[in-house]
Amino acid sequence: MKIYHPTKKVSLDVPLVSSKSESNRALIIQASATEDIQLDNISMARDTQTMMRLLDSDELTLDVLDAGTTMRFLTAYVTANSRETIMTGTARMQERPIGILVDALRSIGGNIDYMNNEGYPPHKIKSFAQSTDTVNIRGDVSSQYISALLLVAPSLPQGLKIVLEGDVNSKPYIMMTLSLMERFGVEYKWEDNVITVAPQNYKSGAYTIESDWSGASYWYSIVALSDEAEVKIMNLREDSLQGDKAIVEIMEQLGVKSTFEADGVRLTKTGLADKFYYDFTHCPDLAQTIVSLVAALGMEGRMIGLQSLRIKETDRIAALQNEIKKLGLEIEVIGDEEIRVPKGGIKIEGQTIDTYDDHRMAMAFAPLSLLGELDIEEPGVVAKSYPSYWEDLKNAGFVTEGE
Repeated sequence: MKIYHPTKKVSLDVPLVSSKSESNRALIIQASATEDIQLDNISMARDTQTMMRLLDSDELTLDVLDAGTTMRFLTAYVTANSRETIMTGTARMQERPIGILVDALRSIGGNIDYMNNEGYPPHKIKSFAQSTDTVNIRGDVSSQYISALLLVAPSLPQGLKIVLEGDVNSKPYIMMTLSLMERFGVEYKWEDNVITVAPQNYKSGAYTIESDWSGASYWYSIVALSDEAEVKIMNLREDSLQGDKAIVEIMEQLGVKSTFEADGVRLTKTGLADKFYYDFTHCPDLAQTIVSLVAALGMEGRMIGLQSLRIKETDRIAALQNEIKKLGLEIEVIGDEEIRVPKGGIKIEGQTIDTYDDHRMAMAFAPLSLLGELDIEEPGVVAKSYPSYWEDLKNAGFVTEGE
């Protein structure tokens, strides 16, 4: 799909898609509760719609497609409910590790077998009888494993004491999980490296899902690259639970100021920093947006804390390196956790951007079409998290051809 912007001027209010991170957590809470919980503004993202469909399914096999959060949360949920289930997904999902979570569930009484490759889906959950109230789990791989355990912890007969080993990555996502649990009456303690949740019931209540800060990041990129911009993103809160609200702080270096209003946040252009630096340990989903933006702005940049990008929908570090090279710039990758962008900028001359079946590759590179025409392969991948993305871009003056 070809995309470009004829005027490089953007003015609109964005009715941003709601957060799939909040939606998926809230749906597990709702399913685990014995009292009525009302959820409003649930995400239309494919991952969330898949979660809803599978929570209502009584089939033996639950196919999460390419939804990583759904795979992890449902693995813990069906295990805690001692429901015989086969968990599977796409070919790529079967390459994404699940062993840390399965080991944790086994250690507290889960009877789970792998069906093909050890440590990877598909896996069969046979039964569950809690044998201990304590589980040890690494904190430096994916916070979703920890959140999956936390969400089911109140429903376990003995509750759960989670001992986090090593550094804890994506800590704001763990706090989002705990804060949502707290909103529905669950009490917890987090002391040093131990999170304790006693056995208890989720309470009835209502909650409106906030707009998605991950999705907002692309609009920050659009404002930064436009010649003129008046953009307001609706239904974002200054007291947000989402870790990707870090985009507000990040974009202060990249020429965008955020002003919170009663119904959203207004973005305005401001000056750039001399060079860019940020640690993405706690907000890795923002990395593709920022790496591509820093390259497009011609800035020197250093980004660290990227280790989890290797095991996402694709190897996102390699994908960024490949696609930015097409635009005439060699970024330096150091190990599995650091990217350095040299000063100089890119040239956009109709190049084709491969998306690797990764929604965030498509959405991170699309704003760069403000600098010239790009061809985005497989534009439909955005359905995973932001189904209305291309329509929203059209409303902002972008032109697309050949969808």
